[in-house]
Amino acid sequence: MGLMDFTEDQLHRYSRHIILKDIGVQGQEKILNAKVLIIGVGGLGSPIALYLAAAGVGTIGLVDGDHVDLSNLQRQVIHFTSDIGKAKVASAAEKINALNPDVNVITHPVLAGEHNMADLIKDYDFIVDATDNFDSKFLINDACVLAGKPFSHGGILGFEGQTLTHVPGATCYRCIFGAPPPKDAVPTCSQAGVLGAVAGMLGTIQATEILKFITGAGELLTNKLLIFDAATMNFRTVNIKRNPECRACGDQT
Repeated sequence: MGLMDFTEDQLHRYSRHIILKDIGVQGQEKILNAKVLIIGVGGLGSPIALYLAAAGVGTIGLVDGDHVDLSNLQRQVIHFTSDIGKAKVASAAEKINALNPDVNVITHPVLAGEHNMADLIKDYDFIVDATDNFDSKFLINDACVLAGKPFSHGGILGFEGQTLTHVPGATCYRCIFGAPPPKDAVPTCSQAGVLGAVAGMLGTIQATEILKFITGAGELLTNKLLIFDAATMNFRTVNIKRNPECRACGDQT
């Protein structure tokens, strides 16, 4: 696919990407051919889905078994007041389709679990952890490592956020955190709260990492954990080495 293969509308829509020397025509072609699965269409999944759709990611899969609730609207910006009671994947698909008709949206109105995770991720190039609980995060990590799938981890609470990007052979989520904490040891967003805009901050960082991975632009957050505190606007990146004894990606697995 070269410049002549883009429609006039596509050249206009993606012009700010195409003129970027690190993206260009070839990069935009890669974006249009990419398949990304977003697990969780809430605080993080909302901005990720919107920015990937705007960028022209060809296929976006959405996994979420929940329905839109009034309390979601403070941070889950892909859902509107009129969507209350609607399945989150259906609500999100409507916004994506309205934003960019180039995007093929595949909805998976289910809760991701051990019984279906491998099947959910198998047809996608990149997986996004936009979930809000530790069990899901470890499950996504382990399934992606086993399948050789790159993924983006994201987590938020209060004013804080953290993210890393995993590619095969790099440090994984379990390398850093080992195992889920005991039940109720760490409060959830519903218990401790979260500043809505923090979800947008981290979601757009994750979306940027995904587009960098697809196009090969820039330097990814691999073997690194990015942590920020929006209360002080302090950002720091911690270098993390792969754990050779990791139960997911270690040398004995």
